[in-house]
Amino acid sequence: MGKLYLVPTPIGNLEDMTFRAIRVLKEVDLILAEDTRTSGKLLKHFEISTHMHSHHMHNEHKTIENIIKRIQTGENIALISDAGTPAISDPGFLLTRACVENNIEVDCLPGATAFVPALVNSGFPNDKFIFEGFLPEKKGRQTRYLALAEETRTMILYVSPHKLVKTLAEFVQYFGAERPVSVSREISKLHEETIRGTAEEVLKHFETKPPKGEIVVIVGGKISVKEKKEDK
Repeated sequence: MGKLYLVPTPIGNLEDMTFRAIRVLKEVDLILAEDTRTSGKLLKHFEISTHMHSHHMHNEHKTIENIIKRIQTGENIALISDAGTPAISDPGFLLTRACVENNIEVDCLPGATAFVPALVNSGFPNDKFIFEGFLPEKKGRQTRYLALAEETRTMILYVSPHKLVKTLAEFVQYFGAERPVSVSREISKLHEETIRGTAEEVLKHFETKPPKGEIVVIVGGKISVKEKKEDK
């Protein structure tokens, strides 16, 4: 019986790649990559010649059965996404679940992921938080906002740059103009920055400076009336 490795890859700076990740990718029999063209550049940089197969959200339902069979016959297989840790808003969950159901060992290596540095950089409470990933595009979006408006824990969301201004405007609408927000973009890259302030302040900033790159948004949880009185 082989094993499935979930291997994080850099979200920007190639120095974030771990020695262990490089070793595992060199030693496994096959690498499953979200985009073989993107991952090919990474593997070439670290002189990794292991064969790759494509594994993404559009084909993962069809390929899982064959992957499971290959691992059961003794092959060790690694899964990587374009950036960060597999299965965090990326393909990986379905394959991991299938391996668990078939008593196949899964080894997830620690490594780069975007939301942890964004959460810590925000300065918001991080003893309790929820990861929302990408909000629904249309159906269910308003319902989700109404639920999150009452959430007391710090919230983490992934937002595409061309939808950030719209999303921040929705924060003002559903959470209130004074709700604290922190937007981190291009984490670990050359133009990394974090903008903090109220929902209204951050909205005004990005209305005048259109955002670019990968974005993680942190939203402070709702503060109860009792907590407000205690703060005073």
